[in-house]
Amino acid sequence: MLGQYKVVDTLVLASTSPFRRELLAKLCLPFECAAPDIDESPIAGEKPSELVARLAEQKAKAVAHHYPNSLIIGSDQVAVLGEQMLGKPGSHARATQQLQQASGKCITFLTGLSLYNSENDTLQTDVVPFSVYFRELSENQIENYLQKEQPYHCAGSFKSEGLGISLFEKLEGEDPNTLIGLPLIRLIQMLEKEGVEVLSNTFFS
Repeated sequence: MLGQYKVVDTLVLASTSPFRRELLAKLCLPFECAAPDIDESPIAGEKPSELVARLAEQKAKAVAHHYPNSLIIGSDQVAVLGEQMLGKPGSHARATQQLQQASGKCITFLTGLSLYNSENDTLQTDVVPFSVYFRELSENQIENYLQKEQPYHCAGSFKSEGLGISLFEKLEGEDPNTLIGLPLIRLIQMLEKEGVEVLSNTFFS
């Protein structure tokens, strides 16, 4: 059941990421996707957790004018190695460098998640961590992996849902979906606060 709350018209994923779309589809809720048009540049002195929280909120609110009576999901992710934020490599050379830096070390992925109710202007936001411990990787292993999977659009230079799992010694976190980009366990909790029960037979009007 949807509880005592007014049912919103639509669930919206403010993202064009096919990975986030596939993750949200696991919940078997009808939803739409919309592309948020925001500046994702970090602010000087901004911590990684502050960055992803701010961008998740901005993404959700950026599409709200098209969806005035909806629940809108915004999400953003950064990979952190020590004090360094790792972005999407964009090239083979940069991906090689990132994996060489990660070899034998731990990368923590911080995923900002926001659920914005555009009908009553309320916002829930959280930052969910997930840690990846890398094996000691040889240059040959790194090169073979990159040639096979070419993860140049992925933060940290790997796809955990694919062959990237072969790079790891262990994973540590509450929700493996967080690593791919959308913390479903936390999202379900947020939806429930809005009166949306994922296991209900009734979803959106």
